[in-house]
Amino acid sequence: MDEKASFLSDYGTMSDSAHRSDSPPRRRLLWAVVVPAMAVFLLLKTSIDMLVGSFPFTRHGEPGILAKCPQVEPLFPNQDSPELSYMDEYISSSKFLNETVARMAGAIQIPTQSYDDLGPVGEDERWDKLFDFAAYLQKTFPLVHSTLELEKVNTHGLLYTWKGSDESLKPTVFMAHQDVVPVAESTVDQWTHPPFGGYFDGKFIWGRGSTDCKNNLIGILEAVELLIDAGFKPKRTLVLSFGFDEEIGGAHGAGHLAKALVSRYGKDGAAVIVDEGAGTSTAWGSTFALPGVAEKGAIDVEIVIRMPGGHSSVPPAHNGIGVMAELITLIEANPYEPTLHSENPFLSLLQCGAAHSPEFPPKLKKLLPSHHGETSSKKDKLALEAAKAGDLVKYLFTTSVAPDIISGGVKSNALPERIRVLVDHRVNVGDRSSDVKEKLIKLAGTIAEKHNLTVHAFNDEPETPRSIKLSIAGGQEVLEPAPVTPTSVDSVTPYAVLSGTTRATYGDQLLVAPGIMTGNTDTRYYWDLTTHIFRYGPGWDPEQEGLEGIHTVNEKLSISAHIKGVKWYSLFIRNMDEADLA
Repeated sequence: MDEKASFLSDYGTMSDSAHRSDSPPRRRLLWAVVVPAMAVFLLLKTSIDMLVGSFPFTRHGEPGILAKCPQVEPLFPNQDSPELSYMDEYISSSKFLNETVARMAGAIQIPTQSYDDLGPVGEDERWDKLFDFAAYLQKTFPLVHSTLELEKVNTHGLLYTWKGSDESLKPTVFMAHQDVVPVAESTVDQWTHPPFGGYFDGKFIWGRGSTDCKNNLIGILEAVELLIDAGFKPKRTLVLSFGFDEEIGGAHGAGHLAKALVSRYGKDGAAVIVDEGAGTSTAWGSTFALPGVAEKGAIDVEIVIRMPGGHSSVPPAHNGIGVMAELITLIEANPYEPTLHSENPFLSLLQCGAAHSPEFPPKLKKLLPSHHGETSSKKDKLALEAAKAGDLVKYLFTTSVAPDIISGGVKSNALPERIRVLVDHRVNVGDRSSDVKEKLIKLAGTIAEKHNLTVHAFNDEPETPRSIKLSIAGGQEVLEPAPVTPTSVDSVTPYAVLSGTTRATYGDQLLVAPGIMTGNTDTRYYWDLTTHIFRYGPGWDPEQEGLEGIHTVNEKLSISAHIKGVKWYSLFIRNMDEADLA
């Protein structure tokens, strides 16, 4: 997952703190419709079902609060056939389990690692593993490759199109990325099972990419393969867009794929996008599916201090390193205040917790009605109270600041003339990168005045001998917080379809609430394609909440969660096909 933080971990802490061996059966058997029961934890008692438009809602608790968090009833597709019914049962079979384990293992065994220093596509041979991966997919999912149109975008981007019968309908877009973060040689012996072995222990599949995010990519292809085999023919076009460098920013993969799709379908030309992201977690005595509907922004600022050099045997009272240390200390002493702007999805989660969760903190519940999410000079009491759950929660609604890289000096007896630090910021939803710039200019000005330095702030002025220069690191683009995806369920909406599909997969004891990503995904390139972007990993195993081993040793995937994810993708495709959406 690029550099994004684990959204599951963020929320999971709250409860404590407040190839294919054979293709699927090709025969069309007449089976009785048997819907397997989905195992869930009973966390809440169901009360009155209320119908609103095409989506009924289950509500619990106090009426005034409930209006803030209506729950969509489980949504099952109306279109059925003996083949589709058999498909649903087959997904839950031991035969499918064994086959999908083999397919996942095969995907993990191809080390599609992305490195920060990769050269141009077509020149650096380290990209070539992606050819092997694409060939594996073609061999493993024959129906997908004989039915869908496949285009290669910028050599390795995989763009599949399953054309629907009604061209007036906007397409559904599923995203995933083929690449994984590298495994450091020094850590290989720390793995319980080899990182590119795809070992299955009966419950978990071990290996790099098992949860980030070859599980989603394989899960999507499994669902499509099964639907084709069951004779399903979509009315709404389905697009699969698989990037190949998400872990290093996505510019070569998603950056090109998104442009191709916007060119083809136009601005706002897709009905919905589902990419990797948040999942399901327990908080306040309830279990929530938390599709990410927003991402924080990002701005890396380079600070360079230039001061006179000389022999270190005759040092000034403050040399450049000391002054930089002073500035860093000042930056850290002035952190950003927790602020829950009205558009921040965490506010919606709090409202859902207050409406449905038996262990929701009384103090938060008391503060909620008077909170309007408006920016003011006053401290945000609700945000400050919620932040007490710890940093993993606090930074869901707080701009973070972290000096990450520092350098200065070239010799032990020479005073440093140039000192550099890189400061990473993740911008709160509701704030702007300009807020970060203004604050840094003010803090740098304080130090500059004290030490008789000149400030060059975010302009083309060159560094001068006695100066503090602020600039965007490495010429990177500033990423503003992502547009927030609409989450209304007052009518048939993409969010309502996603919610209903999720509760159909796991049962109506599961609650659905909007979530937020503290980091960034490939969806950053797709903002023009649709306003309905969800960063969501639909596979869930109650015994493995969180993304265990992601970006580190012992990454592993619950096979139960993976199979539920396949079920979810197949249901969502069919539900979107029937949804009364443009």
